[in-house]
Amino acid sequence: MVTYYKTLDGTICQIENCEPGCWINCVAPEESEIQRLIDEFAIEPDFFRAAMDEEESSHLDSEDGNTLVILDIPVVELEDEQLTYFTRPLGIILTERNVITVSLHENPILDEFAEGVVKNVKTNLKTHFTLHLMLRIAGRYLQYLKQIDKISSQVEKELRKSMKNAELIQLLEVEKSLMYFSSSLKANEITIEKIMRGRAIRLYEEDQDLLEDVLIEIKQAIEMAGIHLNILSGTMDAFASIISNNLNIVMKVLASITLIISIPTVISGIYGMNVDHLPFSNFWFPVSVSLGLMLVAFFILRKKQMI
Repeated sequence: MVTYYKTLDGTICQIENCEPGCWINCVAPEESEIQRLIDEFAIEPDFFRAAMDEEESSHLDSEDGNTLVILDIPVVELEDEQLTYFTRPLGIILTERNVITVSLHENPILDEFAEGVVKNVKTNLKTHFTLHLMLRIAGRYLQYLKQIDKISSQVEKELRKSMKNAELIQLLEVEKSLMYFSSSLKANEITIEKIMRGRAIRLYEEDQDLLEDVLIEIKQAIEMAGIHLNILSGTMDAFASIISNNLNIVMKVLASITLIISIPTVISGIYGMNVDHLPFSNFWFPVSVSLGLMLVAFFILRKKQMI
């Protein structure tokens, strides 16, 4: 689907047809729509292939006066009653007069621009619009990282009460999400630093501060993701040690109980043999000896903190 938007009276509004200075949003476009855009704007077909590749990493490319910027954007989805965080590529193609965004799925970041939530954005200023989009993406990373931190803290509290596989698996999912975010943010940082050199995209004086804000937000998100990842890794190691220690304690207690219970078995085995002239062979003596030895073994093990 291809839709067109343009800034009218300070607000981004949807328009019927393509005009110079408008923003063209392509969400899972059909082959016919892609071919029409390629013919109309003389865009390299590989630009669309790269933008619609789920495995494409963040990078910058220029060809025949058009520039392609691939950025990884954060995505959250609800799966099995749990939030899953990951990243998807977003393609931004800058032509002579228009900005084209290409993605395989709808995402809330572009929806905010389309609905006019983001103010003071002008679609006719290509660099200005692109940098605002990058700033919104960086802000969304920070927002999701805060959510991940809250989820991680909640799972840790539940783990302190009871060691369950479900909570451990959830922590592993959180760690995987942080790995995705950290890798994507570093790739985005490299792309933005290339843009800052001003070779692929023409930068104006009023855009310098905005670009610096984008880079600061990205670096802050990278640092936050790294901190959360280190904390979570340490937490996972700590819980693994706790689980191992708890298992050792359980095995120690079971071994001690087995030792105590084996005393009556040994005594009854001796007095149960078909042998004459065993001392004190009446019923109460072996029972009394067994109970006495069990109490002695219990106190010895208790003193050594085995029980």
